[in-house]
Amino acid sequence: MQHAIGAGAHADQHRFRHADVPSPSKDVPMLHQVSLGVRTMEISAAFCDAAPGALGYVRVWSDLEPGTLDQAVGYGRAGGEDCLALKQRQATQSAPGAGFHLAFAATDASAVDAFHRAALKHGGRCNGAPGLRPDYGDDDYAAFVIDPHGHHIDAVVDRTPPR
Repeated sequence: MQHAIGAGAHADQHRFRHADVPSPSKDVPMLHQVSLGVRTMEISAAFCDAAPGALGYVRVWSDLEPGTLDQAVGYGRAGGEDCLALKQRQATQSAPGAGFHLAFAATDASAVDAFHRAALKHGGRCNGAPGLRPDYGDDDYAAFVIDPHGHHIDAVVDRTPPR
């Protein structure tokens, strides 16, 4: 996926690599897990059950001891490890700054559309209706939302045919 920073950025990628460190295989994801602080677990878990759920991601574990501030849930692929964890935090510790943005991978445009509908139905606000995003790539189709706790989240599929 190419972003608005321009094609020149890709030409510089080798300049910043350590010569003695091999590149990971394409089967290894760059990130192992992302954790988001949330103020209200019930609201956030319902949102993630629905919106990322529309993309096929599921709740893979829960630690929901009633009345505690240490509640958490994890989401990922069915039968797999979590890639996203929601962790209940106090209001002043929950949402990252406006520059934070989390993008879920979608299988196709209809999954992006379903993500957007589910997000809006479960307390999200539209931050960009589903559609092509030529600023990111000629074939990128995405939808952008702001979740009930202010996190900027989207679903995207790169519809470029494999080479």
